[in-house]
Amino acid sequence: MFQPNLARLLRYIETCRNARLPGERIPFRIGAAGVGWVKPEFAKALSRSPEIRLSERAVVLENAKAAKLNEIAAELAAAGLFRWRNEPFDVREQPNGAVLGQLDRGALPLFGVLAEGVHCNCLVKRGAECWLWVARRAPHKLLDPDKLDHLVAGGIPSGLSPREALIKEAAEEAGIPAELAAKAQEVGRIPYAMERPEGLRRDLLHCFDLVLPEDFVPRAIDGEIASFALWPLSRVLQTVLETEEFKFNVNLVLIDLFLRTGVIDPFSSEGRLLHTALHGSG
Repeated sequence: MFQPNLARLLRYIETCRNARLPGERIPFRIGAAGVGWVKPEFAKALSRSPEIRLSERAVVLENAKAAKLNEIAAELAAAGLFRWRNEPFDVREQPNGAVLGQLDRGALPLFGVLAEGVHCNCLVKRGAECWLWVARRAPHKLLDPDKLDHLVAGGIPSGLSPREALIKEAAEEAGIPAELAAKAQEVGRIPYAMERPEGLRRDLLHCFDLVLPEDFVPRAIDGEIASFALWPLSRVLQTVLETEEFKFNVNLVLIDLFLRTGVIDPFSSEGRLLHTALHGSG
């Protein structure tokens, strides 16, 4: 059994959970629901909107005006505060909660709003060995260009379930037919709160496994992926341990995969520590 460099793997988890809330941030609320966290300078920018009420304790958008949230964000994007992505996400107080409004993807980190996404381990079984399709992000990507990534990964746009988003991303990023992508099995969820250059990333990753036929070859449909490669899990682990090539949050999903497939012994002291760091003691 391969004995991992525990400190390095733990560091990936800790780096993705480096945000300390509230810290200097104050709550952003829609009515009484706390949906985000904003820095004081951004709170002042928000307060210039007549729809926003600012106090010492919170920045508040009343429920009756929640439909204007994305309009407010568009004005801030036009003022140069962030890059507009033209991809609305649902705003909730907590996962599976009621949708309280929509907000453009580019605005989520500044508002500190929860973002949900999907990551799919696209696997190939060759005898007793498990292989993983690895994608390299295109060099023109704004975030983490040229980094290694999952074959299928992306945010969950407004109105879609995690599975619907997975099927959409599978078709767009890798040319996986919907009937094949629908066979993916959800294997868990991984949350984190991370300080990034673009702001506060409060993300919830819905993790899936999809076993692909040996003769399946992915195709880059939307131009977000530069190349694909099929690697044995042992090589994936070695790359995670020895390089910084994988996109920051992909490492979390891969650590979970290593534990579930036995590439890292989940019953060893190292495995138990990693599982606890990733998922808690439950």
